[in-house]
Amino acid sequence: MPDALAPSTAAEQECPVLATARIVSGKWTLLVLRDLAEGPCRFSELERSLAGISPRTLSHRLRSLEEEGILERRCYPEVPPRVEYRLTDRGRHLVPIVDAMRAYGQRWLETDPDCLDRPRGDLPRVAIPT
Repeated sequence: MPDALAPSTAAEQECPVLATARIVSGKWTLLVLRDLAEGPCRFSELERSLAGISPRTLSHRLRSLEEEGILERRCYPEVPPRVEYRLTDRGRHLVPIVDAMRAYGQRWLETDPDCLDRPRGDLPRVAIPT
């Protein structure tokens, strides 16, 4: 099955909107960006915040965002090993997209206006229907 966002012409390959959509359009990706915009997170923190995401899917999303240069994975030489994910400079430049979507949702859709004004530990569990 062809990817709906895959470029089919040279003109589409150069379109910045399409190129950005290709990065952020994956299921869960915007919510991962939302959480990492608040600061570094461990895998388990992201998994808790994104209720319903499987560990395999979260791992895949994190890996693909790392390959795109959107986030970095930091391993600390501790016992037990500690791994944190954080946005790169390139990733931080995507945060205004998440903020704009939050503002749009608060203004035009029936959403919880406080969902991201809480500290990370109090973030609501977000489930995306399948």
